[in-house]
Amino acid sequence: MLRRVSFLLLYGLLCYGTCIANGAALTPSEQSHMEVSLRMVGHQVLLSAGNRSSVVLPIDKRGKQYRVRFEAPFAFEPEAVGLKIDSVIGATRLSANYIVEFVDCDSHRVVHSYEIGAQNDVMACQGRSQPEACYELWITFLDLGSHPSGSIFQSGSSGAGGEGGTKSFLLAVLAVAAVTAITVYLFMRNTKPKLDSNEIRIGAFKFNKQTMELSIHDDRIELTGKEADLLQLLSESANATIEREDILNAVWGDDGDYVGRTLDVFISKLRKKLEADANVRIVNIRGIGYKLVLADA
Repeated sequence: MLRRVSFLLLYGLLCYGTCIANGAALTPSEQSHMEVSLRMVGHQVLLSAGNRSSVVLPIDKRGKQYRVRFEAPFAFEPEAVGLKIDSVIGATRLSANYIVEFVDCDSHRVVHSYEIGAQNDVMACQGRSQPEACYELWITFLDLGSHPSGSIFQSGSSGAGGEGGTKSFLLAVLAVAAVTAITVYLFMRNTKPKLDSNEIRIGAFKFNKQTMELSIHDDRIELTGKEADLLQLLSESANATIEREDILNAVWGDDGDYVGRTLDVFISKLRKKLEADANVRIVNIRGIGYKLVLADA
């Protein structure tokens, strides 16, 4: 049980960390701001292309990437549309590090792209007008909420009811729980239960040769000394036949305490004491001896 709890806690921490890394941990208000901002970006792209009637389709999200789709084809000038996009992202304080890509809907090829970073800005295809076609706009935020003028997201802010602080607190709690869970798991894995060297398993029974006792579930069955010796001998050669003469010599030796059907009487007594487990039987091999049969062996 503890191992399962440890695993679930660790898995939860990893999932939560992955969600944050992929930008999936935005609060509802932050996500709404993101979608509104990106729709503003889409409208500015259309306005830059001279299209005032088409609409921006719902925003799609894949990790740190956001896809802006448009209702109708349009043509655009890379420099002009880039200024519009950067202006909206700057005004909405989404990020100072991002990649913009225009992708052809049919060929799925990138026809224009550029990167805005804290150190250097990189723009491809400058001065090359793009003809009218169906385009998708992909924006990848490399460092969400990193805008130097301050982010609307809570990673560096104390607004919105302390939502960012709540996320940090939950992450800290999960981290402590995960460390504790891992410690417990490793301790349990390296701690083996102490086994009684005098105790062996016979089917569902536990047989203690020192105390001459059989136990199954909560029941304890006492054995005589000869019964314990006989059961130990049979269990050591489980599912193998032991000749009658070998049993007599091993259990009774040269004491001369056995005559005639003494062995058969002790076998009968053991059979009754083993009746609680149908998978354990003592079988008479006619003319040879006896065999302890364990059905699950």
